[in-house]
Amino acid sequence: MATIPPADGDEPVMPTPPVPAPSPLSYPDYRYFWIARFTAVMATIAMVVVIGYQLYDTARTDYGMSIREASFQLGLLGLFQFIPLAILTPVAGWVADRFERRSVAIFSNLIDMVIAITLCWFTWTDALTLNLLFALAALHGVARVFSGPAMSAIAPNIVPPAVLPRAIAMNSIAWQSASVIGPAVGGLIYAAHPASVYVFTATLLGISALTLSRVRRVLPPPTEVRRHPLREMADGLQFTWRERFLFGTITLDLFAVILSGATAMLPVYARDILHMGSEGLGLLRAAPAIGAALVALGLSFRPIERNVGVKMLWAVAVFGAGTVAFGLSTNFLLSLGLLALIGAADMFSVFVRGTLIQLNTPDHMRGRVSAVSGLAISASNELGEMRAGSMAAAFGPVFAVVFGGAAAIGVTALWAWLFPELRRARTFEPQFKPTAD
Repeated sequence: MATIPPADGDEPVMPTPPVPAPSPLSYPDYRYFWIARFTAVMATIAMVVVIGYQLYDTARTDYGMSIREASFQLGLLGLFQFIPLAILTPVAGWVADRFERRSVAIFSNLIDMVIAITLCWFTWTDALTLNLLFALAALHGVARVFSGPAMSAIAPNIVPPAVLPRAIAMNSIAWQSASVIGPAVGGLIYAAHPASVYVFTATLLGISALTLSRVRRVLPPPTEVRRHPLREMADGLQFTWRERFLFGTITLDLFAVILSGATAMLPVYARDILHMGSEGLGLLRAAPAIGAALVALGLSFRPIERNVGVKMLWAVAVFGAGTVAFGLSTNFLLSLGLLALIGAADMFSVFVRGTLIQLNTPDHMRGRVSAVSGLAISASNELGEMRAGSMAAAFGPVFAVVFGGAAAIGVTALWAWLFPELRRARTFEPQFKPTAD
């Protein structure tokens, strides 16, 4: 390190070392936000896992469906969650940019509370039907489509930009640690007393709404010109489309997970391949989150700073390879380890992608771009479940998982060629100068 040249007679002066960015948790608003995110994710993931198991078990037990037929029902469950996301995403992004974001997120939590209470009643009375489960899954999709953009757009407004990469890593720790605890605890509670799991999730959602209300109000960012809501919704889509770097980053995850997602088949593996029941399903759902939480914890202390684009591409390729191996495994412990690897690779990719998207998007567009990104994530998850369920119905669940993982590796190679901007991203600094809105 070079020294600052001294004046005559003075000693050389060493440059002042850069002061490290403080922890996001040193900001009270962020602490409330983190708790709200953690409890909401733990509740909703536990609820979705149990809904999937109940639907598969109901289809097999009450409706007498075969494994392939019940697998197809799991695919439909993903489709029913995706439909409201596909329809309402432009509206949700506009709402996040035009209304107080904290209130939007609280309202979404309250919708999920209604779902949990309804499921508690029908589980208690042993009156569940496939149609009811599909309807409540669709309503959950409505809650998610409004919660995602609002929550994503809050964090950049309550911490300084220098702290944002660490805040995103801490967000991921909240998500992934909740994803570990939620399915495991939810599966155990469901095995002991099925209806009680929904009391658990409703309570967590109430805690999330309460702590989120303690975050300072995040008012809509000012804009020079107010345009028609439909025009502003279209602006978010157009902005994402014309900025190749953002478009390539978002669509990489979209197509890789649509093809490789094995989540929809976990009830099949837990019940009929690994023979571990609902307790095993909770552990299978928790395993990817364990791997992801460990990576997120490491990134929160030591975020990556160089060659971020290439590392993101390699992480997606590892995700696909791990999916192939999981699909072929018939050993429960090996399957848990492979799912942990899948989660770790996915977390690394999510961290890089999330940071790049947030730092390459102007604040007045963050709600709408976050909505587009959220739609891609949801499309990859829910349509991936539909793809896996349909393929499992035709060729069996193992083929569906293995084929998807191999296809994800191919998508990664194709995107590295189609979008050289991704390979060239060396740091998290903005990769382009945003065009005028």
